[in-house]
Amino acid sequence: MKRVAILPEGTVSHEALDFLLGDEPYVGKHFKLISDVFRSTERGESDYSVIPVENTIDGSVSLHMDWLVHEVDIPMQCEWVYPSIQNLIGDRDEFLNTAGDLDFTKIRKIMSHPVAIPQCQQFIRTYAPQAELESVGSTAEAVEIVKKNPGQGWAAIATRLAAAKHELDIMAERVTDHDNNYTRFVLIGPDAVNLQRAADHQKTSILITPPEDFPGALHQVLSAFAWRRLNLSRIESRPTKKKLGNYYFYIDVMESMDSVLLPAAISEIEALGCQVRVLGSYPCYVYTGQ
Repeated sequence: MKRVAILPEGTVSHEALDFLLGDEPYVGKHFKLISDVFRSTERGESDYSVIPVENTIDGSVSLHMDWLVHEVDIPMQCEWVYPSIQNLIGDRDEFLNTAGDLDFTKIRKIMSHPVAIPQCQQFIRTYAPQAELESVGSTAEAVEIVKKNPGQGWAAIATRLAAAKHELDIMAERVTDHDNNYTRFVLIGPDAVNLQRAADHQKTSILITPPEDFPGALHQVLSAFAWRRLNLSRIESRPTKKKLGNYYFYIDVMESMDSVLLPAAISEIEALGCQVRVLGSYPCYVYTGQ
């Protein structure tokens, strides 16, 4: 049975992993800190780690990407996209008016993860502008705090899974500002993962570090992909952390390393004097709502 390191029970990461694995059994090892999630697999205490790396609204999760590049050497084995659906959660009875209807003006504090709160600003401004906003370690932790502090007028922004775990009420569903709020996750581990479902497509993630003082480096790198008609779904520059002004390029290619074209492109890029590191070549899955 797979041992999977993941953020706390009831987070979007937890929901996303359940979607990916479906009915396949696994043992979840939950951690409050993403660094502990990484270290668990690095130390061999888990077979895989679930890492959120990109969000529709907030873009790249730079901290997590830096961990993949600088802190650990664990290949990506799988990618999937899952909706980040947040809800307003609390004890419904605390917020009823004399007519028995929900009255969000009774909310004194709303807690959630620091990424989730900004994604729900329109709802908060419209229905609970008076509420104090507090960031905590995860959406699941926010629900746990609300559960342990009844009668305080506190609510949490979190997942349906977290509400069920702590037996609290979903007072408002889908409170994010945008309906297209999706998160891209990767499963990292030393071994390939075999799932029952067919992949939607294949992808390879690579790091390219050009030599110093190389005029037109990015243009020549991209040309190696362009004339082979290899589709790039993402390109991002990040500091190498070795010297001011030195950057590497993180590139996602919609192609497998099993093909002929991608290894040839990498060989051409290396011939230019660039360092190339393959972070993983893996299947990708997309949530369809089913």
